[in-house]
Amino acid sequence: MSQPPNNPTTSNESESLQGAPFTLEENLAAAATAEVDAYATLSNEVSELKSKNADLADQFLRAKAEAENARRRAEDEISKARKFAVESFAESLLPVADSLEAGLDIAEASREQLREGSEATLKQLKSALERHKVLEIAPAAGTRFDPHQHQAISVVPAEQEANTVVAVLQKGYLIADRVLRPALVTVAAPK
Repeated sequence: MSQPPNNPTTSNESESLQGAPFTLEENLAAAATAEVDAYATLSNEVSELKSKNADLADQFLRAKAEAENARRRAEDEISKARKFAVESFAESLLPVADSLEAGLDIAEASREQLREGSEATLKQLKSALERHKVLEIAPAAGTRFDPHQHQAISVVPAEQEANTVVAVLQKGYLIADRVLRPALVTVAAPK
């Protein structure tokens, strides 16, 4: 029997198919394909990141505009609240002004009529102040001196306990639990 002649091409192909090393061209082609795949993957990631960045920038601008709009609305509301608070207070004082003018229009008013008119007008004024939470500070004699609501004008000897109110020289006023004006008082001196 005779053997077939050795074919060098056939033996190289069989070696390469059986795990022999790739040729330089094959290695370069594989590396180029891997680089193209990596580049495509990175390009896709960059595109996705650019898209996310654009979305976040849009969301940021919208949030910033909304915050600015909310700030403007709040300023407008505060301005309106101040305006209408003063308007409401002024409106409650109009009857007081009307009463004073009506009293002055009476040319020949008796002393009793003037007194009655003045008392009625004072009652209207106090009512208007109370409606707007402006309350009197008028401590009774013997009340403990409170430096947060009272201002001592003088310390006088008295038969009552020390550091208590002897007399009120001028009433004070609170507005919504804050001192608008302290009451001016004299205080009993220590014995």
